Amino acid sequence: MGSSTQVNLVKTVARLVVNNLFALVAVAVASGVVRIWAWPIRIRPEEIVEQMRALPPVHVLTAAILAAGVCKMWRVRRARDVYLVEYACFRPKPCYRTPFATCLEHAHLMPYLADEESIEFGMRLLQRSGLGEETCAPVAYHYMPPDRSLLASREEAELVIFGAVEELFARTAPAITPADIDVLIVNCSVFTPVPVLADMVVHRYGLRADVKTVNLSGMGCSAGLISVGLARNVLQAAAPGTRVLIVSTEILSSQYYEGSERSMLLPNCLFRMGAAAMIMSSSADQARFRLRHAVRTVTAGRDADYRCVFQEEDGKGNTGVRLSKDLAATAGRALKDNIVAFGPLVLPASEQLLVALSVLKRKLVRLIGSGKVRARLYRPDFRSAFEHICIHAGGRGVIDEVQSGLGLSDDDVEASRMTLHRFGNTSSSSVLYELAYLEAKGRMGKGDRVWMISFGAGFDCNSVAWECVKPAADADGPWADCIARYPVQLPEIDKEI
Repeated sequence: MGSSTQVNLVKTVARLVVNNLFALVAVAVASGVVRIWAWPIRIRPEEIVEQMRALPPVHVLTAAILAAGVCKMWRVRRARDVYLVEYACFRPKPCYRTPFATCLEHAHLMPYLADEESIEFGMRLLQRSGLGEETCAPVAYHYMPPDRSLLASREEAELVIFGAVEELFARTAPAITPADIDVLIVNCSVFTPVPVLADMVVHRYGLRADVKTVNLSGMGCSAGLISVGLARNVLQAAAPGTRVLIVSTEILSSQYYEGSERSMLLPNCLFRMGAAAMIMSSSADQARFRLRHAVRTVTAGRDADYRCVFQEEDGKGNTGVRLSKDLAATAGRALKDNIVAFGPLVLPASEQLLVALSVLKRKLVRLIGSGKVRARLYRPDFRSAFEHICIHAGGRGVIDEVQSGLGLSDDDVEASRMTLHRFGNTSSSSVLYELAYLEAKGRMGKGDRVWMISFGAGFDCNSVAWECVKPAADADGPWADCIARYPVQLPEIDKEI
């Protein structure tokens, strides 16, 4: 046996001992108490049974009532489990494809919107972005100039939202139909018409008159997981068996930026059409995933974070969303803040112990040392807590930053990179496209744990932990026509723009 094998074996044994330390201590203490209590007195099992039979019936009844009361109080105070019953993603048709050559041709045919310098910048960005040639843009982007009308935005919303919702109900029928939905949550960051998108869904599918609706806006790419947290709170307070329909999308048609400022040109290059729908419930019937934890961190108190993703007008009065050049670094800082709250909920005891020891070491070094020596904090291994990690496909730089910060391998971030390559940045729905990728590849097994990470305007960072209850029966979904071609090799990039 090699030295490396022996080291790994020792680490594995140590991790098992630490993770089950409380159970081992409890067993040892219980055994000791039994030996101390029973050995000198030498009580036989028959004598214990006789003493129990001799107890007055009223005492036995009182004990039973108290035990039942304690059990009932525990169940009432215990948070109710919440489940993801099913989900579906919009799959655009090939006619919506926007290859790089089409982008370049359209830009040259519209010199009144973009000068040569802006065109060159946009093409360099596309080539470095991690997007592939099959990403899709709405019909409005294929016009010259792009159609930014309210009608175009409504048509795009109907296309992607109805496509995702109808695919979802096709998967859940006949057990769950639109009439079974009790709560509806729709999130779309920028486009908010009157009536709102939630009312559009109610009207299309004839949801019940008593359905509760919520329409979230302005929360950017993190709105999907924010909706999951909101649904959890609703389901834990509502009647058992309540069902919540969540729709996550971003409507692009009216948001095309017609100026030339580079930081505001980024959304034109990175964002693509998409939507996802999911049904959550407090009933385990037909559930696919169990929700373990949902943690949201808001860093809007920091000026730089607040303005990191900011909708405004440029110097010529063109409205757009400005993305800061420090977006990736901001996401990394927000993730660190989020992990402070999320880590203790999911990490095994062995990893938490190593973190605590590294913190203690740093304090001792500061106390004893000269102040010039700084001990590094231990970076916990989240792969010990999760089999799969879905990082919001916000851009190549964002994925790189999270991968580096968490010490993940290329295999760990494959779903995120491939989703960005095939579908682009679909905003709040991207993490569900990544989940679909994992299932289409047949990598999801019962009991597998999934960590979803999203970032959004504000600045927000959200972490959601799932546990797989029932893997997908088939690979039909947004990847059905292309999964065999993935993963693909992405070109090496020297530096990000």
